[in-house]
Amino acid sequence: MRPCTRGALTVGGRVTEHDHAADLRRALRAGDGLAARHLREGVDPDERWAVLAQEGASGSVLAVELLVEELDRSGTVRRLVRRSLLDESAVDDVVQDTFVSVAGSIGQFGGDAKVTTWVHRIAQRRVVDHLRRQRTTAELTDSDLGPSARISSMIAARVTVRDAVERLPELYREPVLLRDLAGLDYATIAERLGRSVGTVKSQIARGRAMVAALVGEPG
Repeated sequence: MRPCTRGALTVGGRVTEHDHAADLRRALRAGDGLAARHLREGVDPDERWAVLAQEGASGSVLAVELLVEELDRSGTVRRLVRRSLLDESAVDDVVQDTFVSVAGSIGQFGGDAKVTTWVHRIAQRRVVDHLRRQRTTAELTDSDLGPSARISSMIAARVTVRDAVERLPELYREPVLLRDLAGLDYATIAERLGRSVGTVKSQIARGRAMVAALVGEPG
């Protein structure tokens, strides 16, 4: 059964409707991550994603973080990308590119389409970018790189982006720094942090997306 956005509460002997989506918005605007993570479970998935996207478009980095987290844990983006690519080894990179693009272009979300439709369009563009890069052997310029690679390059070169990385929660900051500044591979990072390779990849993707949201990397 799908969760309901509204639930019945008894107040002063009267049964009233409680709007969980409104509570989620308030938690996001207050920057209360613990409350937001708890409250989102009481909101219908489509409306939950809409709330996160709308609040992210209004400037809530927490909302962007939770939206990328939702996209990651639901497997929505991975399924979209996997249907379009035969090269399984490229899926992780394109998924990360998509997360970064979602975060960086969240300000363009106008709510005229479902979040899943909007994300699907972004994922398709990232797949096309990947296929174009595969078809050329010419040396890539910075503008040819996917969003994830550009973020990685920016993290190594720009003070403003380094500042954004320092603002990340430690859970994401450590793997992003080890990957994008130290240049370590996923397996080495996983061993150093005592996490699985899959967890490290996911945390780096989310961390990069949060950096993109903070610095406004376009999609």
